[in-house]
Parts: sequence; structure tokens; C-alpha cells
Amino acid sequence: MTSQVNSPAGAETGAGQPSPAGAETVKEVRRLDRVIIRFAGDSGDGMQLTGDRFTSETASFGNDLSTLPNFPAEIRAPAGTLPGVSSFQLHFADHDILTPGDAPNVLVAMNPAALKANLGDVPRGAEVIVNTDEFTRRAMAKVGYEASPLEDGSMDGYSVHPVPLTTLTVEALKSYDLSRKDAGRSKNMFALGLLSWMYNRPTESTEKFLRTKFAKRPDLAEANVAAFRAGWNFGETTEDFAVSYEVAPATSAFPAGTYRNISGNLALSYGLVAASQQADLPLFLGSYPITPASDLLHELSKHKNFGVRTFQAEDEIAAIGAALGAAFGGSLGVTTTSGPGVALKSETIGLAVSLELPLLIVDVQRGGPSTGLPTKTEQADLLQAMYGRNGEAPVPIVAPATPADCFTAALDAARIALTYRTPVFLLSDGYLANGSEPWRVPEPDELPDLRTQFATTPNHELADGTEVFWPYKRDPHTLARPWAVPGTPGLEHRIGGIEKADGSGNISYDPENHDRMVRTRQAKVDGVEVPDLVVDDPTTDATDGPARVLVLGWGSTYGPITAGVRRVRRDEGRIAQAHLRYLNPFPRNLGEVLRRYDKVIVPEMNLGQLTALLRAKYLVDAQSYTQVRGLPFKAEQLADVFKEAIGNA
Repeated sequence: MTSQVNSPAGAETGAGQPSPAGAETVKEVRRLDRVIIRFAGDSGDGMQLTGDRFTSETASFGNDLSTLPNFPAEIRAPAGTLPGVSSFQLHFADHDILTPGDAPNVLVAMNPAALKANLGDVPRGAEVIVNTDEFTRRAMAKVGYEASPLEDGSMDGYSVHPVPLTTLTVEALKSYDLSRKDAGRSKNMFALGLLSWMYNRPTESTEKFLRTKFAKRPDLAEANVAAFRAGWNFGETTEDFAVSYEVAPATSAFPAGTYRNISGNLALSYGLVAASQQADLPLFLGSYPITPASDLLHELSKHKNFGVRTFQAEDEIAAIGAALGAAFGGSLGVTTTSGPGVALKSETIGLAVSLELPLLIVDVQRGGPSTGLPTKTEQADLLQAMYGRNGEAPVPIVAPATPADCFTAALDAARIALTYRTPVFLLSDGYLANGSEPWRVPEPDELPDLRTQFATTPNHELADGTEVFWPYKRDPHTLARPWAVPGTPGLEHRIGGIEKADGSGNISYDPENHDRMVRTRQAKVDGVEVPDLVVDDPTTDATDGPARVLVLGWGSTYGPITAGVRRVRRDEGRIAQAHLRYLNPFPRNLGEVLRRYDKVIVPEMNLGQLTALLRAKYLVDAQSYTQVRGLPFKAEQLADVFKEAIGNA
């Protein structure tokens, strides 16, 4: 559960607050500008919950933040194995940040598997907190440790804190009527308390959360609170942790307003609800559960009070069929899925193109092909969204850049669908869906007016003077056809997948008519109004010459690209940056922008799909930099690529 807070400028810091149990030991407090923490353990150790709670504490404190949950696809991988490791990385700072961070400053490893799976990402000198209770001979052998890494000198370059988390948790809960096994399950709350002390995080929200989460089991709630407090007090009193740290609120990073921590899937859900309200249309979601899109179905099912109706279908085909039927009936139709589901929905998307009805297709991309890597991120569905249908079936494509941007992207996709009577793809991905960041809650009057008019009267006069309804008579500006709700008297019309006659909508096999309809549908998508591409190029008026290299990205690469560009500019490198939200149609000035620079670098989490589109359409020598590792780019990685490109330009 995320927390809603006021503008960080007015947030209470909570720094220096007394421990929950009132410990009085005074220790040194050091000021830092940013920290990257990674919690890692077995998939049953509650690392995602621990990370989420630390994130909520950090959001309420007023820091800027970015998160990267990383967990197995298996419901319960074998305990203590490398495939079963789950982790949660959080980057928080007193200034504007863009990514979950390249490498953790602190690793909390709950067992040998977590240590081995994550230590390679941890730089020398970083702090490593290890649950020594789990470093048994059997557990270490399971992941290939012949000797304990805590004793063989292999970790001499790190600041290692050996802590018997399980034993300490069980001891703290001995007054509760819990078995040792059940008490030991609260060790993640002990770890959370310890890290909350180390970084002066507020504690009230976590204690309130625990009592709410376990409201039906007050004894269990109080046990978890006790474990959390014990972790705080351990940090306060133990000699092993001589220093705590303070990261001040990011008071200058945000405009004034009301903020909350939000994930991409939650922001997208809220954006869809807002779109239906601004359009004054009921929202219908036809969906089939699939990772990492399932949370959209879960969240939207909670909002019946806003006229939202959710339908969990028996398969992907039924889900989009129901959504398209709802669109025909006058609702804002939405279907949510991930890449494998898009493949199954392709025929019905083509039908929506032919019917020219507004429909939102949300693709939360994941690693592929086939079922691929369900819990890992990728952005390799661009060409599927662009061309993955039979015949000429153009569809507008919108891609959010950050978790919070998913809200705005949903509204924008709805605008295009409703204005132009077309299905629209919204391409999110697993990194955006599960990651989180602060989001300023917009005022209602800041949201766009998406209201659209249904057809209510005949719109065409025959030669004999008879007034009839032509379902494919178009708006001359948008080329959108009228939207007639079934049951409107006098507006009965034929619908189906067979080609329509221009205007009347009657079935037609005429070659000239088919050519005209195909070109009209393409022209409608080509004519979608999107803003010009904005280029961030501080060297435009520079006396030492303009930038010769442009970095162009799309979707979730925004954070790592921007962070990489900032590093290059700090080293006085001249580089320009632009980011595409609209992938079909492209902004009208894109060709001119690309030709303005000697070299164009396109980082993508695929094998160069956007690059192929740019080279084909604009005949520019755009260069790909790609990875398909199921993980986002690192800022330093991209900065090195950009510096090399500048040197060779």
C-alpha cells in the first residue's frame, strides 16, 4: 500500500526521532545525498514487502526515489536456490533522480543464495548485512560455496555486518505464542527496523500498516511490530553499527503539490479511471491474468464506484472480444495483457481497426519470445504492435517514460482512441509496471476534456431525399466515423469484419473501394495529432559548437538514458537527448531532428526495433545500442557508450 503525502517542501523529516522502544544511545549521524539499498532473500522471505515498506517510509519522508523489484517467475522456487532469489532495490536522494541506481551501497542478504546472486553487483567498500543464521553447511553447498564466504577472506573488501537475524527475531518474540518457525518469518521486519534506524526513516506508517494488514490476527500484528522495533533498537544499541545516516528530503526536486509514491501499474490504472471520468463513459476492462499486467485487473476491479466494470475472461481472445463489444456498446473499452497475449489478440485488434471503434490495448511488455521471462522486463513488442496483424491494419502507439508517466499516457491513449475512433496500443513494460517513484496528484481541472458525441440522428440524404445513417461517413478533420450506440432509433447499421463500402458501410468486394478504405484508415492514423518532438540540447547556442550526437529513446529507457546524459554533461561532453512518447505516428518534426545531428544513438531493450523503423522511414544512419537481459540499462553503462560516440563523431 502506498502512502499519500504533502509537498516535500512541507514534509516532516522525522530525523533524530527516538527509537520505538525509547533507547537512548547516541551515535554519530552522517549526512548523505543519496543511497542505494538492495534487500535480497528467498522468495518466501518477504523481500518485496520489506522493500515496499521502506519505500513508503522514504516517500513519506520526502525523498525522491526510484525502485526496482526483481523476483522469480515461479510461485515458489526451491528454497535457498539461486533461481529462488527475490530482491528489491531502492534508490533515494535529496535531489532529483531518475533510476533505481547502478550498484547498491547496502546489500541485505538473508541467505547464501541471496549473497551469491547479488554480490557481483555490489562495489567494494559497500556495506553487506548478512543473516548468519542461514549460513549452514547445507545451505552454502546448495549454491556452490565450499567454505563460508564470511570466513574465507573473499569478502575482505566489503564492510560486512554479520547479524543473526533469525535468532534475534525469535528472541524478541519469545513472549508471543508463536513457534520458532513462525517467529522466524518476521525476520524481514527485524531487517526493516534495522535499516529504518540506519537511515532515519519514519516508523509510524509501517506500524500502522502492520496492524491493518494483520487486523484479523492482532497477535500476529503485534509480533511483527515487535520484530520491527527490535530491529530498530538493535541498530541503536549494537556496537557493530556505529553510524547512522541521514538523507534530507528532496525539497527542491518537486513543484509544490500533493505527492504519493506510485507504481507504473497503479498509475496506469488511475489514468484509465480518470480517462473514463473525463470522457463521461463507463470503463470496461476485458482481461485475462498475465504477468506483469495482472495488477491492472486487480486494481481496476476495486473501482466499481467510478463506473468501472472488470471481466476476467477464460482466455485472451475472449477478453479482447468482450472489450471490443463494450466499445461497440458505448463504453471506453480496455484490454490488458503482456506480449504473448498480444499475439492471441491480434485478429480482434484487426477487427477493431476495420470496425473503427475506440479500444485501448495495454501491453505491459516482458521478456520473450513465447512465454519467455514472465517477471523480467523488455521492450521488444514494438514491431508486434506496429505490424502484428494481417492486412494493412495501422494502430497508433503510445509509450510512457516513467512509472508516474503511465497515468498521463493512459489519458493520452484514450484521447487518441476516442477522437479518431481507432484502437490504440499503450506499451508499458515490467520495469515501469513494478517500479515506483513520487507522483504529484493532479487537480481535476488539469485533466483533459475527453467527452465525445455519439451519433443520434441520420447523417446522410439519399438522392430521393430520404435521410439515412451512414456509419462510415467521416469527420473531414479527423477522418473518424460516427459512433452510434446500439438501440438508437434510426441508426441501425451493419457491423463485422468483412470490408465495408465507403460511407454506407455495406459489404463490398469492389477493388477500388477496398483500396480507398485501406488508404483512408492509414491516413487517419497518419493524421493523429501529436506534439512535435522536444530536443534537450543545451549546446544550441554554445560558443564552442553544437552537439553532434543525439541520443533518442522510447519508453522506460528514459531514466537510464537521462541519467547517462547528465553524467556526460558533467564531464563537459556535448550531447543532445530526445525521447519518443508517440511511436505511430511519429512526431512530424522527427525527420528534421534526426538529420540535424551527425550521429544518432538509440538505446533499446531489444535488438534494434525502433532503429529499424527510423532507418527505413527517414533514411538516417541511426545506430543501435541494445541489451535483452531482462534488466534495465545502467546509467554508467550508457554514459560510457555516449562518451565513445562523442569521441568518434
